[in-house]
Amino acid sequence: MDSDFPGLAADVNVLGNGLVRLGTVSPEAADLLAELVMAGLRAELSGRTDTAPSTDLRETPAV
Repeated sequence: MDSDFPGLAADVNVLGNGLVRLGTVSPEAADLLAELVMAGLRAELSGRTDTAPSTDLRETPAV
C-alpha cells in the first residue's frame, strides 16, 4: 500500500483505536479506500467478521 498511500502514518493501540493519517492520496487510492471501508462495514453488519470483536466507540475518549 506504500505506493497508494505514500504519506500513511498511524498512531494506534493494539485494539486499533487511534488516528491514521493518509496524507495526499490519488483519486484511485481514495476509491480503493472507500471500497475497503464499505466492504468492512458490510461484513460487520452481516456478522461475518474474521477479526476480534470491536469495542464500543463510546467508551473511547475523544482525541
